[in-house]
Amino acid sequence: MPRAILTSVVLFFAPFALVAQQSPLVVPHDSVRGAIRAVDVRAHTLEVTTGVGFALRVVRLQVPATVPITDRKAGQGAPLKLAELKPGDVIRVAFGGRPTGFVAYTIERVGRMDVGVESRP
Repeated sequence: MPRAILTSVVLFFAPFALVAQQSPLVVPHDSVRGAIRAVDVRAHTLEVTTGVGFALRVVRLQVPATVPITDRKAGQGAPLKLAELKPGDVIRVAFGGRPTGFVAYTIERVGRMDVGVESRP
C-alpha cells in the first residue's frame, strides 16, 4: 500500500516540476527611441539609429503585419501603416529578441527630425 501512495504522489507532482523547468511564456522585451534610418516595406523591417553623443548604434527590427503603429501627433494614437514611416521619423519601439533577431511589438511615431543642409558662403 505505501508503494501505491508514493507512486500517486510522484505522478501528481511530476507535471508541476516539468512546467517549472520550461521557459516563461512572457517574452522579455526592451524599448528603443531613435530616428528611422531605413524602412523596407517588402521585408517588413526597420533600422533605427539610437544612442547618446558619439555612442550610436543601429537596431534592425522585424515588423510583423499585426504590429500596431501609431502617431502621437495625430492625436489619440492614430493608426499608421509601415509604408507611412519615413527616414528621419523619431519613433519609440517596444521589441523583444528571438532567435531570428529583434521583433517589434509596438511602434509609436513621436516626431520628425528636421534634416537640413547648411549653406556656406
